[in-house]
Amino acid sequence: MTESVEQVAEKLGLFARVGLFYRQVVSELRKVVWPTRNQLTTYTAVVLVFVTFIIAVVSVIDFLLTRVVFWVFG
Repeated sequence: MTESVEQVAEKLGLFARVGLFYRQVVSELRKVVWPTRNQLTTYTAVVLVFVTFIIAVVSVIDFLLTRVVFWVFG
């Protein structure tokens, strides 16, 4: 019967658990497919354009609601 990672970790000391955690993090990071510079530039540009668009929409809605409130309540 094999022990789970949690059972093994409970038997280890503090520094051994920290080391195990670090090794597991590094192992998972090796599996990540990192974007290329071109993809990263494209994704960044898309996010900036989208955020700018949303800021503009919210600003227009805020301006219109402000006008309506001042018109209604004087």
